Amino acid sequence: MPKLSNYRFITFFLLALFTLNSCKTIENLPGSDAREISPDPKARVKKNLEEGRGFRLDSALQGRKGGDFMFASANELWRASLDTVDFMPLSSVNYSGGIIVTDWYSDSDNLDESVKISIRFLTNEVRADALDIKVFYKKCNQVASCKISQKTGSLNAELKKQILSKAIVYKKQKDDKNFKPYKGSSVDTTK
Repeated sequence: MPKLSNYRFITFFLLALFTLNSCKTIENLPGSDAREISPDPKARVKKNLEEGRGFRLDSALQGRKGGDFMFASANELWRASLDTVDFMPLSSVNYSGGIIVTDWYSDSDNLDESVKISIRFLTNEVRADALDIKVFYKKCNQVASCKISQKTGSLNAELKKQILSKAIVYKKQKDDKNFKPYKGSSVDTTK
């Protein structure tokens, strides 16, 4: 087994090799003309930030926003959709991708038929064309050969109607400045 000092030597050698290999001469660097670069470091930092080549840690610590992200709890359509299909097991949920896919679900009355729902969000606005809902049926016979088909009809319309009505209630509650839901319980949407 090699001694510990051999590992230190090898580590130092590799680090030095990497450092020296990554160095370039000043002439090869873009913008390396000293006449074009300000000697003032604050001016250089300001220029780099304006060109999008850096970031300021102190501005992040001062509470300035680095981006505008809407979280799932603030999106009424997202919350309403999850509340509507919460009795079904979920297969895939991706807020940033705007999709909810349930797993196959069947009730105890009809075990040879299952349903799977896919909800795609086309916009964050609460409106009728904001959702693309697809319902898939799986019907299996006794020997476990199954037929899967996509169906349009009353279930799609009913799901969309229920999601939109819940989303409208959530939006009104969010817009109401005096509304404070009780923490730890779900919001009552029967109003």
